[in-house]
Amino acid sequence: MQEKLQDVQNEVNKVVKGKENVVKKVLGAIIAGGHILMEDIPGVGKTTLATTFARSLSMDYKRVQFTPDVLPSDILGFSMYNAQTKEFEYREGAVFTNLFLADEINRTSPKTQSALLEVMEEGTATVDGVTRKLPDPFVVIATENPYGSSGTQMLPESQLDRFMVCLSMGYPSHEDAIAILKGNASKAIDKIEGIITVDELKLLRQKTNDLNVHDDIYEYIVSIVEATRKMDIFSMGASPRGTIALLRMSKAMAVIEGRDFVTAKDVQSVVVDTLGHRVKLSARGKSQGVTIPAAMNQVLQTIAPPRN
Repeated sequence: MQEKLQDVQNEVNKVVKGKENVVKKVLGAIIAGGHILMEDIPGVGKTTLATTFARSLSMDYKRVQFTPDVLPSDILGFSMYNAQTKEFEYREGAVFTNLFLADEINRTSPKTQSALLEVMEEGTATVDGVTRKLPDPFVVIATENPYGSSGTQMLPESQLDRFMVCLSMGYPSHEDAIAILKGNASKAIDKIEGIITVDELKLLRQKTNDLNVHDDIYEYIVSIVEATRKMDIFSMGASPRGTIALLRMSKAMAVIEGRDFVTAKDVQSVVVDTLGHRVKLSARGKSQGVTIPAAMNQVLQTIAPPRN
């Protein structure tokens, strides 16, 4: 299975140039059963990344461009009256898919944003008092532009906490930019083949969940999260959900590397991505010019890793 996971990454890297680390972590979040928030400027390939993953993992895929007039019914579905049968019939919304891309999620109303909460947490959609189960697996990849604040609605902490990881692709390097110009992304996507089936992905998720974890790793993860609640550079520490997300992502990194056990390096590699959007800097931290990644690295320096 490790070879297939590497093949998936290779397929995505054919289209998304120079973002191997981001690709690996998106794959990790998917096999860990989590949702992904891509926070970046427009035009760096976030939508292309989602489309390519959907193809390489043989997942059904739907995309909604969020705007102020998008309604919860567009996401969850609605009931329509059928004049012939004289009954209301349910029409599925966009979330009834395997991979749902919520493009520019911060440009829609808080009401529509909150409609995703049950969907992301429970894997179900409730319309007119009837709860319907979504396809399995179900993954949300949401994008937002942190720099364009005009006409946006910031995601509340309760919704940010639903995302397993928050990632940023950033600008391509000089060499990668040249490779992008020489290539044709749309044609490259059409050539992407399904490497892993949906059933294989389900089994892979179960394997990841059952992975062996030493007690020292549990202690290490909890100590890292507790440090975010105690250090004075933070005004808000990570939640218990963040602790679980850090463990699940660490397991996924181990599986991608072909191991059946988790190491401290697995944990360290995803700390910023899983906890960074769950913490807030204090006034003191901001006054010192500390960034979230730098603050998380300070946390890692204060906690001695286990010997494994």
